[in-house]
Amino acid sequence: MLRSPLDQLHSSYPDLATQLKSTSTQLHTHSFDTQSIPPVTSESMTPEQVGQQRRRLASEYHSLLAQTRQLPGFESFLQPVKANELICAVRNGPVVVLNCHTGRCDALVIMPGHDQIVHLPLASFTEHKARLARSQLDASLGKKGLRQRGVKSTNQISYEEGFERMLATLWNDIVQPVLCHLGFLSRIYNYAISSYIPNLTALLASTPTQLTHSCRVLAIGQANTPGQSRLPGTTKELAHVKAHMHNKAEYLQLIDSHATTAAVLDAMAQHDWIHLACHASQNVKDPIKSGFHLHDGTLDLSAINRRSFKNKGLAFLSACQTATGDENLPDEAIHLASGMLMTGYCSVIATMWSVDDRDAPFVADKVYAQLMKDGTLGNGEAGRALHHGVARLREKVGEKKFGRWVPYIHIGS
Repeated sequence: MLRSPLDQLHSSYPDLATQLKSTSTQLHTHSFDTQSIPPVTSESMTPEQVGQQRRRLASEYHSLLAQTRQLPGFESFLQPVKANELICAVRNGPVVVLNCHTGRCDALVIMPGHDQIVHLPLASFTEHKARLARSQLDASLGKKGLRQRGVKSTNQISYEEGFERMLATLWNDIVQPVLCHLGFLSRIYNYAISSYIPNLTALLASTPTQLTHSCRVLAIGQANTPGQSRLPGTTKELAHVKAHMHNKAEYLQLIDSHATTAAVLDAMAQHDWIHLACHASQNVKDPIKSGFHLHDGTLDLSAINRRSFKNKGLAFLSACQTATGDENLPDEAIHLASGMLMTGYCSVIATMWSVDDRDAPFVADKVYAQLMKDGTLGNGEAGRALHHGVARLREKVGEKKFGRWVPYIHIGS
């Protein structure tokens, strides 16, 4: 998680968190390098002194842990969440956990109101098939020019055979067996509204909220970002967002030169929702350096996380590859969308690759229309609104234009 338990402790008890982090770092370092302990004299410490120092640090660490677990809200600090607590987080529909290993692949199905986890072997799927599907996807996206948001030429968005082969593999070997187990058949989007979570803990923290006139919505638009390609569609996109907020919520937009990193960060602290229509980039080597390209630089997750936002609502990331992780770490939720979830937003809409600049305003219009109609957030409403918006886009462009409607995903509650 980008927002670790230690970050949460620091928000409430900064001195204790600093002590715990310092002791933990020293203990970890001394466990691997017996010569790294600063000498108490001009000479190096003896092995006996090293052992005494390590035992002292271990005792101090466990004492600080015990002290932390006496505090309200931190009773289970740095302990795994119990399985029965995670199962209780499943409320609005089945949750399917996929596990792909060299030796086998399986699905774990958790049903609302049930205290048992169902194990479903996926005998037809293999790690090799997963890697092949990823390669087919990358090849298709590369040929179509879908690695950067912007205006696409017609031939770039045309149907690619490799894309359909990849989707067929996922359907035949993973999705269909799961849906058959659940009693569903045919096309998945006729039966399921897909939402993703980095882990079940994300559902535990969700609290449904009513959309009222006091709700504050921030929209960021960058049609002309220095050093980036133009995004003319963002102007229309923000016009749609503004129209839907009229008489429904407080609305502020920062566009082009007004959308500096400092201004946006300060505005985020004052607003409940955020809509980002701009370029973005992932840093797979250092995920907290992933960020959004604004007028004067990149607003990264590290800067957002330092603000310790709490109880935020929707983050709509209408940017480039905001839900794309590291291809070498496919199981790690280290993308921008997951990062926004961990920084305090309960619900995130993002894309797995860059979208057509003409499609983004269309989807945003449909999503916000549905959200304003529902009037609530945090109980699956954002996922349903996105499902509705993507369905309208699919009807408009055609089912075979996978590259245009497939990338949109919802993460969170």
